[in-house]
Amino acid sequence: MQVKSFENIAWKSVAHIVLFLFALAAVLPFVLLVSASFTDNQTAVAQGFAFIPKKFSLDAYNYVVREWRTVGRAYSMTFIVTVGGTLLSLAVTCLFAYAISQRDMPGRNLLTLLVIFPMLFNGGLVSTYYVWSSVFHIKNTIWALILPNLLMSAFNVILMRNYFQTTISPNILEAARIDGIGELKLFLAIVLPLSAPIVATIGLMGALAYWNDWTNGLYYLTERGGGHLYTIQLVLNSINENINYLSNNSQLATAAATQNLPSTTIRMALAVLGLLPILLAYPFFQKHFVKGITLGGVKE
Repeated sequence: MQVKSFENIAWKSVAHIVLFLFALAAVLPFVLLVSASFTDNQTAVAQGFAFIPKKFSLDAYNYVVREWRTVGRAYSMTFIVTVGGTLLSLAVTCLFAYAISQRDMPGRNLLTLLVIFPMLFNGGLVSTYYVWSSVFHIKNTIWALILPNLLMSAFNVILMRNYFQTTISPNILEAARIDGIGELKLFLAIVLPLSAPIVATIGLMGALAYWNDWTNGLYYLTERGGGHLYTIQLVLNSINENINYLSNNSQLATAAATQNLPSTTIRMALAVLGLLPILLAYPFFQKHFVKGITLGGVKE
Protein backbone atom coordinates (compact mmCIF):
# COMPACT_ATOMS: atom_id res chain seq x y z
CA MET A 1 0.00 0.00 0.00
CA GLN A 2 2.83 2.39 0.78
CA VAL A 3 4.49 1.63 -2.58
CA LYS A 4 1.20 2.14 -4.40
CA SER A 5 0.59 5.38 -2.55
CA PHE A 6 4.09 6.57 -3.38
CA GLU A 7 3.58 5.69 -7.05
CA ASN A 8 0.31 7.63 -7.12
CA ILE A 9 1.99 10.68 -5.59
CA ALA A 10 4.86 10.40 -8.07
CA TRP A 11 2.53 10.15 -11.08
CA LYS A 12 0.43 13.06 -9.87
CA SER A 13 3.56 15.14 -9.34
CA VAL A 14 4.80 14.38 -12.84
CA ALA A 15 1.37 15.14 -14.31
CA HIS A 16 1.19 18.46 -12.49
CA ILE A 17 4.69 19.41 -13.67
CA VAL A 18 3.88 18.54 -17.28
CA LEU A 19 0.59 20.45 -17.17
CA PHE A 20 2.33 23.42 -15.56
CA LEU A 21 4.90 23.46 -18.38
CA PHE A 22 2.14 23.33 -21.00
CA ALA A 23 0.28 26.15 -19.25
CA LEU A 24 3.49 28.17 -19.07
CA ALA A 25 4.08 27.63 -22.79
CA ALA A 26 0.58 28.95 -23.47
CA VAL A 27 0.81 31.98 -21.16
CA LEU A 28 4.34 33.21 -21.88
CA PRO A 29 3.62 34.38 -25.47
CA PHE A 30 0.81 36.59 -24.14
CA VAL A 31 3.11 38.01 -21.46
CA LEU A 32 5.74 38.75 -24.11
CA LEU A 33 3.10 40.36 -26.33
CA VAL A 34 1.94 42.70 -23.56
CA SER A 35 5.53 43.54 -22.62
CA ALA A 36 6.37 44.27 -26.26
CA SER A 37 3.45 46.69 -26.55
CA PHE A 38 4.90 48.74 -23.67
CA THR A 39 8.44 48.76 -25.11
CA ASP A 40 10.04 51.75 -26.80
CA ASN A 41 9.92 51.23 -30.56
CA GLN A 42 13.59 52.04 -31.23
CA THR A 43 14.70 49.74 -28.42
CA ALA A 44 12.47 46.94 -29.75
CA VAL A 45 13.91 47.31 -33.25
CA ALA A 46 17.52 47.43 -32.05
CA GLN A 47 17.45 44.88 -29.21
CA GLY A 48 14.30 42.86 -29.73
CA PHE A 49 11.56 42.12 -27.23
CA ALA A 50 11.91 40.93 -23.64
CA PHE A 51 9.52 39.80 -20.91
CA ILE A 52 10.43 42.97 -19.00
CA PRO A 53 10.55 46.09 -21.21
CA LYS A 54 14.11 47.32 -21.55
CA LYS A 55 12.78 50.83 -22.08
CA PHE A 56 9.18 51.49 -21.06
CA SER A 57 7.06 53.51 -23.47
CA LEU A 58 3.39 54.27 -24.09
CA ASP A 59 3.92 55.51 -27.65
CA ALA A 60 2.03 52.60 -29.20
CA TYR A 61 -1.03 53.17 -27.01
CA ASN A 62 -0.79 56.93 -27.53
CA TYR A 63 -1.01 56.24 -31.26
CA VAL A 64 -4.09 54.06 -30.67
CA VAL A 65 -5.69 56.90 -28.70
CA ARG A 66 -4.90 59.38 -31.49
CA GLU A 67 -6.43 57.01 -34.03
CA TRP A 68 -9.34 56.04 -31.78
CA ARG A 69 -11.88 57.23 -34.31
CA THR A 70 -10.80 54.38 -36.59
CA VAL A 71 -9.89 51.86 -33.89
CA GLY A 72 -13.00 52.55 -31.79
CA ARG A 73 -15.28 52.19 -34.80
CA ALA A 74 -13.56 48.90 -35.64
CA TYR A 75 -14.04 47.73 -32.05
CA SER A 76 -17.75 48.58 -32.18
CA MET A 77 -18.17 46.76 -35.48
CA THR A 78 -16.32 43.74 -34.09
CA PHE A 79 -18.66 43.54 -31.10
CA ILE A 80 -21.72 43.91 -33.33
CA VAL A 81 -20.58 41.23 -35.75
CA THR A 82 -19.47 38.88 -32.97
CA VAL A 83 -22.67 39.16 -30.91
CA GLY A 84 -25.06 39.17 -33.86
CA GLY A 85 -23.22 36.47 -35.77
CA THR A 86 -22.89 34.21 -32.72
CA LEU A 87 -26.59 34.46 -31.87
CA LEU A 88 -27.63 33.82 -35.46
CA SER A 89 -25.15 30.97 -35.79
CA LEU A 90 -26.41 29.39 -32.56
CA ALA A 91 -30.02 29.62 -33.74
CA VAL A 92 -29.27 27.93 -37.07
CA THR A 93 -26.97 25.29 -35.56
CA CYS A 94 -29.28 24.38 -32.68
CA LEU A 95 -32.38 24.09 -34.86
CA PHE A 96 -30.62 22.08 -37.56
CA ALA A 97 -28.92 19.76 -35.04
CA TYR A 98 -32.17 19.18 -33.16
CA ALA A 99 -33.97 18.27 -36.40
CA ILE A 100 -31.41 15.65 -37.48
CA SER A 101 -31.17 14.27 -33.93
CA GLN A 102 -34.79 13.05 -34.12
CA ARG A 103 -34.69 9.50 -35.45
CA ASP A 104 -38.23 9.65 -36.88
CA MET A 105 -37.55 12.91 -38.75
CA PRO A 106 -38.47 12.55 -42.48
CA GLY A 107 -35.43 13.16 -44.69
CA ARG A 108 -33.08 13.01 -41.71
CA ASN A 109 -30.40 11.01 -43.55
CA LEU A 110 -30.45 13.38 -46.52
CA LEU A 111 -30.06 16.42 -44.25
CA THR A 112 -27.18 14.72 -42.42
CA LEU A 113 -25.52 14.01 -45.77
CA LEU A 114 -25.88 17.68 -46.75
CA VAL A 115 -24.02 18.61 -43.57
CA ILE A 116 -21.23 16.05 -43.88
CA PHE A 117 -20.62 16.31 -47.65
CA PRO A 118 -19.22 19.90 -47.59
CA MET A 119 -16.73 18.77 -44.92
CA LEU A 120 -15.14 16.54 -47.59
CA PHE A 121 -15.75 18.47 -50.81
CA ASN A 122 -16.27 22.13 -51.68
CA GLY A 123 -16.32 24.30 -54.76
CA GLY A 124 -13.28 26.38 -53.85
CA LEU A 125 -12.79 30.06 -53.18
CA VAL A 126 -13.60 31.36 -56.67
CA SER A 127 -17.03 29.76 -56.88
CA THR A 128 -17.77 30.68 -53.27
CA TYR A 129 -16.89 34.32 -53.91
CA TYR A 130 -18.99 34.40 -57.08
CA VAL A 131 -22.06 32.96 -55.33
CA TRP A 132 -21.91 35.30 -52.33
CA SER A 133 -21.09 38.45 -54.31
CA SER A 134 -23.13 37.92 -57.50
CA VAL A 135 -26.06 35.79 -56.34
CA PHE A 136 -26.61 36.95 -52.76
CA HIS A 137 -25.08 40.44 -53.25
CA ILE A 138 -23.52 40.67 -49.79
CA LYS A 139 -20.40 42.53 -50.92
CA ASN A 140 -19.72 45.68 -48.87
CA THR A 141 -22.55 44.87 -46.46
CA ILE A 142 -22.47 43.70 -42.86
CA TRP A 143 -23.73 40.29 -44.02
CA ALA A 144 -20.35 39.74 -45.67
CA LEU A 145 -18.88 39.44 -42.16
CA ILE A 146 -21.59 37.10 -40.85
CA LEU A 147 -22.77 34.67 -43.51
CA PRO A 148 -19.79 33.18 -45.44
CA ASN A 149 -18.02 30.24 -43.75
CA LEU A 150 -19.10 31.13 -40.21
CA LEU A 151 -22.90 30.95 -40.04
CA MET A 152 -23.00 27.17 -39.62
CA SER A 153 -20.12 24.77 -39.05
CA ALA A 154 -20.67 21.10 -39.88
CA PHE A 155 -18.46 20.12 -36.95
CA ASN A 156 -20.60 22.16 -34.54
CA VAL A 157 -23.79 20.63 -35.93
CA ILE A 158 -22.48 17.09 -35.46
CA LEU A 159 -21.24 17.94 -31.97
CA MET A 160 -24.62 19.33 -30.96
CA ARG A 161 -26.54 16.48 -32.60
CA ASN A 162 -24.53 13.94 -30.62
CA TYR A 163 -25.24 15.87 -27.43
CA PHE A 164 -28.98 15.85 -28.09
CA GLN A 165 -28.97 12.13 -28.84
CA THR A 166 -26.84 11.00 -25.91
CA THR A 167 -27.85 13.41 -23.14
CA ILE A 168 -31.53 14.28 -23.59
CA SER A 169 -33.75 11.27 -22.92
CA PRO A 170 -36.32 10.52 -25.65
CA ASN A 171 -38.77 9.63 -22.85
CA ILE A 172 -38.81 13.27 -21.68
CA LEU A 173 -39.56 14.49 -25.19
CA GLU A 174 -42.24 11.86 -25.72
CA ALA A 175 -43.94 12.72 -22.43
CA ALA A 176 -43.99 16.39 -23.39
CA ARG A 177 -45.51 15.58 -26.78
CA ILE A 178 -48.20 13.47 -25.12
CA ASP A 179 -49.04 16.48 -22.92
CA GLY A 180 -49.68 18.44 -26.10
CA ILE A 181 -46.54 20.60 -26.26
CA GLY A 182 -45.62 21.65 -29.80
CA GLU A 183 -42.16 21.10 -31.25
CA LEU A 184 -41.10 24.75 -31.01
CA LYS A 185 -42.17 25.09 -27.39
CA LEU A 186 -40.63 21.70 -26.64
CA PHE A 187 -37.34 22.87 -28.10
CA LEU A 188 -37.34 26.23 -26.31
CA ALA A 189 -38.71 25.12 -22.92
CA ILE A 190 -37.10 21.69 -22.48
CA VAL A 191 -34.30 20.97 -24.95
CA LEU A 192 -32.40 24.27 -24.74
CA PRO A 193 -32.38 24.51 -20.90
CA LEU A 194 -31.00 20.95 -20.73
CA SER A 195 -28.36 21.80 -23.33
CA ALA A 196 -26.65 24.76 -21.64
CA PRO A 197 -23.14 23.18 -21.73
CA ILE A 198 -23.15 22.44 -25.46
CA VAL A 199 -24.82 25.77 -26.30
CA ALA A 200 -22.14 27.61 -24.31
CA THR A 201 -19.44 25.54 -26.02
CA ILE A 202 -20.70 26.18 -29.54
CA GLY A 203 -21.35 29.82 -28.68
CA LEU A 204 -17.80 30.30 -27.44
CA MET A 205 -16.28 28.66 -30.51
CA GLY A 206 -18.54 30.72 -32.77
CA ALA A 207 -17.68 33.95 -30.94
CA LEU A 208 -13.96 33.19 -31.26
CA ALA A 209 -14.37 32.53 -34.97
CA TYR A 210 -16.25 35.79 -35.54
CA TRP A 211 -13.92 37.84 -33.35
CA ASN A 212 -10.76 36.57 -35.03
CA ASP A 213 -12.09 36.51 -38.59
CA TRP A 214 -10.50 38.81 -41.13
CA THR A 215 -10.69 36.76 -44.35
CA ASN A 216 -14.36 37.54 -45.03
CA GLY A 217 -13.63 41.25 -44.83
CA LEU A 218 -10.58 40.79 -47.04
CA TYR A 219 -12.66 39.03 -49.69
CA TYR A 220 -15.96 40.91 -49.59
CA LEU A 221 -15.19 44.42 -48.32
CA THR A 222 -13.44 47.13 -50.29
CA GLU A 223 -11.87 50.10 -48.59
CA ARG A 224 -13.95 52.57 -50.56
CA GLY A 225 -17.33 50.81 -50.30
CA GLY A 226 -17.01 48.87 -47.05
CA GLY A 227 -14.27 50.59 -45.09
CA HIS A 228 -16.78 51.69 -42.45
CA LEU A 229 -17.47 48.00 -41.75
CA TYR A 230 -13.86 47.09 -40.93
CA THR A 231 -13.43 45.07 -37.74
CA ILE A 232 -10.44 45.30 -35.40
CA GLN A 233 -8.74 42.38 -37.15
CA LEU A 234 -9.09 44.08 -40.53
CA VAL A 235 -7.78 47.36 -39.12
CA LEU A 236 -4.81 45.50 -37.63
CA ASN A 237 -4.16 43.83 -40.99
CA SER A 238 -4.46 47.17 -42.79
CA ILE A 239 -2.07 48.89 -40.39
CA ASN A 240 0.35 45.98 -40.75
CA GLU A 241 0.29 46.32 -44.54
CA ASN A 242 0.81 50.09 -44.30
CA ILE A 243 3.77 49.62 -41.97
CA ASN A 244 5.30 47.05 -44.33
CA TYR A 245 4.85 49.51 -47.20
CA LEU A 246 6.55 52.26 -45.21
CA SER A 247 9.39 49.91 -44.26
CA ASN A 248 10.02 48.95 -47.89
CA ASN A 249 10.05 52.57 -49.07
CA SER A 250 13.15 54.35 -47.75
CA GLN A 251 11.84 57.88 -48.20
CA LEU A 252 8.50 57.14 -46.52
CA ALA A 253 10.26 55.18 -43.78
CA THR A 254 12.47 58.19 -43.04
CA ALA A 255 9.40 60.45 -42.89
CA ALA A 256 7.64 58.05 -40.52
CA ALA A 257 10.72 57.91 -38.30
CA THR A 258 10.85 61.69 -38.07
CA GLN A 259 7.23 61.64 -36.89
CA ASN A 260 8.17 59.07 -34.18
CA LEU A 261 5.73 56.49 -35.53
CA PRO A 262 6.09 53.34 -33.32
CA SER A 263 5.63 51.06 -36.30
CA THR A 264 6.71 47.82 -34.60
CA THR A 265 5.02 48.19 -31.23
CA ILE A 266 1.74 49.43 -32.77
CA ARG A 267 1.12 45.90 -34.00
CA MET A 268 1.65 44.53 -30.51
CA ALA A 269 -0.64 47.09 -28.89
CA LEU A 270 -3.46 46.39 -31.35
CA ALA A 271 -2.97 42.65 -30.89
CA VAL A 272 -3.32 43.11 -27.12
CA LEU A 273 -6.50 45.13 -27.59
CA GLY A 274 -7.82 42.46 -29.94
CA LEU A 275 -7.11 39.60 -27.52
CA LEU A 276 -8.15 41.24 -24.27
CA PRO A 277 -11.97 40.80 -24.51
CA ILE A 278 -11.63 37.10 -25.39
CA LEU A 279 -9.18 36.49 -22.55
CA LEU A 280 -11.58 38.14 -20.11
CA ALA A 281 -14.63 36.23 -21.37
CA TYR A 282 -13.13 32.74 -21.65
CA PRO A 283 -12.92 31.89 -17.91
CA PHE A 284 -16.69 32.34 -17.57
CA PHE A 285 -17.33 29.73 -20.31
CA GLN A 286 -14.55 27.28 -19.46
CA LYS A 287 -16.66 25.01 -17.23
CA HIS A 288 -19.40 24.65 -19.85
CA PHE A 289 -16.81 24.36 -22.62
CA VAL A 290 -15.16 21.27 -21.12
CA LYS A 291 -18.46 19.58 -20.31
CA GLY A 292 -19.97 20.34 -23.70
CA ILE A 293 -16.98 19.01 -25.65
CA THR A 294 -16.86 15.85 -23.50
CA LEU A 295 -20.54 15.00 -23.86
CA GLY A 296 -20.97 16.23 -27.42
CA GLY A 297 -18.02 14.21 -28.65
CA VAL A 298 -19.61 10.92 -27.60
CA LYS A 299 -21.32 9.00 -30.40
CA GLU A 300 -23.76 6.20 -29.84
